[in-house]
Amino acid sequence: MGKTINQPLTDYTLRWVNRMADLPAADWDSMAQSIKTPFFEWFWLNSMEVSGSTKAQTGWLPNHLTVWCKNKLVAAAPLYLKGHSRGEFVFDHQWADLADQLGIDYYPKLLGMSPFTPVEGYQFLIAAGEDETALTQVMVAAIDQFCVQNQISGCHFLYANPDWRASMEKLGFQKWLHHSYIWKNEGYSSFDDYLARFNANQRRNIKRERKSVAKAGLHFEVHTGNGLSDTLCNLVYDFYSDTCDKFGWWGSKYLTRKFFQQLYPEFCDRTVVFAAYSDDSNDPIGMSFCLTKGEKLYGRYWGAFEEYNHLHFNACYYEPIDWAIANGIKLFDPGAGGRHKKRRGFPASPNHSLHKFYHPTLAQVLDNYIDRINVAEQQEIDDINADLPLKPLRTE
Repeated sequence: MGKTINQPLTDYTLRWVNRMADLPAADWDSMAQSIKTPFFEWFWLNSMEVSGSTKAQTGWLPNHLTVWCKNKLVAAAPLYLKGHSRGEFVFDHQWADLADQLGIDYYPKLLGMSPFTPVEGYQFLIAAGEDETALTQVMVAAIDQFCVQNQISGCHFLYANPDWRASMEKLGFQKWLHHSYIWKNEGYSSFDDYLARFNANQRRNIKRERKSVAKAGLHFEVHTGNGLSDTLCNLVYDFYSDTCDKFGWWGSKYLTRKFFQQLYPEFCDRTVVFAAYSDDSNDPIGMSFCLTKGEKLYGRYWGAFEEYNHLHFNACYYEPIDWAIANGIKLFDPGAGGRHKKRRGFPASPNHSLHKFYHPTLAQVLDNYIDRINVAEQQEIDDINADLPLKPLRTE
């Protein structure tokens, strides 16, 4: 909790801002740096906008709420007016369909998240020394007023920071339970320690999958920080684009080439690329693109120009885990989806989104059914984790 506001509330003004470029990067990052993920830092969100990835034409109109004390930015909520539900990874299409059946306009909706990034951590950004409770109440009141005046159906905060969630529930938001697949470092000092957690059958499978890449004449190199280049960052887009095209994910190619080009050199300290090379070539044939901050690693995108057995598992799971152990990473979130992840030691981990509907009928439906939905989701999490191929942790 921050300190009590020293100035009267009349010294504070609220502004809705449609461009990150109009906000002071230093003030923004002084608030965002304390968040455990890199996805709310000014450079990341601004790059989404100036690259043409988040804009009205793609259904992501930036509409950030900011609070100022005189000329200083002291609080902010990264927000977007959405004309659809794509790129969110919280699937509310049934709510949208119900609204349509009832003759209610579901879109546009107001959304708080880091675009296209299903990573837990969303919260309001509030400067040190400010009264978090008071500013949070003021910001929620402004959101409520904005949505009512503009006939916005609802406000939704996805992948909410667990420590922030309780205060928002007190202000009228309902929590909706989901799950991600998260690897946690249980004190491993080597990849063999990680392997030792598995039952014998799955341990053999992972060893076989790792060896198959080497037998195919491939090896991995890790590029981060000064080891990155503009060429590599540009290549990330090629692999990302190829994967979307190859698997028919044309509707999921959210990011532009310019977005990836902008990563070099400004975001190299956050970027980790796991690149696979043929032993007779200097050009990568596949790679996974990850971000890191503090003791956390986040997998985002991957691709390969040639097909090799188990290359995906190595690029997206085994190589990042090996690197994570060597670099003191405590948590690895490999990204959306889960079909392959639980077999490789990624338990289902709960996360929550927060929702408030301003149309009374939708609000009543949410209130009547959300508890049952959450119970069913918790049962799914329990069932997934009961089927993991892991040996019980030894307790001393």
